[in-house]
Amino acid sequence: MNGLFLHCRPGFESECAAEIQAGAAELGISGYCKAKPAAAYVVFVTGSNDEAIQLHQALPFAQLIFTRQWFRLLALAKDLRIDDRISGLLEACDGIAVANEVFLETTDTNEGKELQALCRSLARPLQSALAGAKLLSDDAHAPRLHVCFMATTAAYIGVADRSNSSPFLMGIPRLRFPSSAPSRSTLKLEEAFLTFLDADERDRTLRPGMHAVDLGAAPGGWSWQLVRRGLHVIAVDNGAMAPALLDSGLLVHHREDGFRYRPEEPVDWMVCDIVEQPARIAELAARWLSEGDCRYTIFNLKLPMKKRYPEVMQCLAVVSERLEATGQPYRLACKQLYHDREEVTVFAALGD
Repeated sequence: MNGLFLHCRPGFESECAAEIQAGAAELGISGYCKAKPAAAYVVFVTGSNDEAIQLHQALPFAQLIFTRQWFRLLALAKDLRIDDRISGLLEACDGIAVANEVFLETTDTNEGKELQALCRSLARPLQSALAGAKLLSDDAHAPRLHVCFMATTAAYIGVADRSNSSPFLMGIPRLRFPSSAPSRSTLKLEEAFLTFLDADERDRTLRPGMHAVDLGAAPGGWSWQLVRRGLHVIAVDNGAMAPALLDSGLLVHHREDGFRYRPEEPVDWMVCDIVEQPARIAELAARWLSEGDCRYTIFNLKLPMKKRYPEVMQCLAVVSERLEATGQPYRLACKQLYHDREEVTVFAALGD
């Protein structure tokens, strides 16, 4: 098979398709998408296997907003025997380069969840079979093998460059909701830290004693992530904050409009999860960075029902233009996280 398999959030197949088509076009690679509404995946078909290899290598995974995980297609194993799926999968893998690890996965749908028990039961037998066929390697540079079950008897098979794909199965980090956190929105910021910052960057930019502002903070899900890391937080919201955060000694609550608040002194971080028009949020974050109120920011853009991909690109262009005007180096990244819903999360840093 020639092409790529891309996991995405159910309902965002058209955005995922538009994005991969745009990325391929920039590289001079033609192709077409096969996607069904609410299927949680897109298949991008290229004209040749070489083009699929080029696209997977040359297009940075970190630039893909709506793709959670991807891999280059090798085969579609059909009519797998219920009493011996391993043999069929092994036959479909025949002739591929050795892999360093194996992901058995499904799509993020109700139908896919029903297949996850099957994946777990096949994981160890498939590993053993691949090792016996000398298709597994300890080489850290070897690709990852993906086996994505679409039904009990059918699976897409492919490989991914481990340095240019998500380290998580299906692109979904398995995070536990902390019982002491005030709201489940806390998982959005935790996932954002894992997505946009590596371990060294998290140690460097989220040090105890640093200062942050949380706009639209109530009841404190995002503030909780900052306080637990020892940051001093100014929580800005007319709503009430969780009492435990107020008792922490690290948080001060300002009952103010998040769009009007400005810190007396520059802070390290500004985070924002205000429900508002995405263009207005993008302009707010761009102003904080470009005018020196913060060095790092993470904010969410709540997307409209239609033309979501163009809206995101327009908002990112607004932020990029403002940061370019400062003449300083900057980082800008955007991803639809697993814990997001009808939104995307943006990270920006000035001077890094």
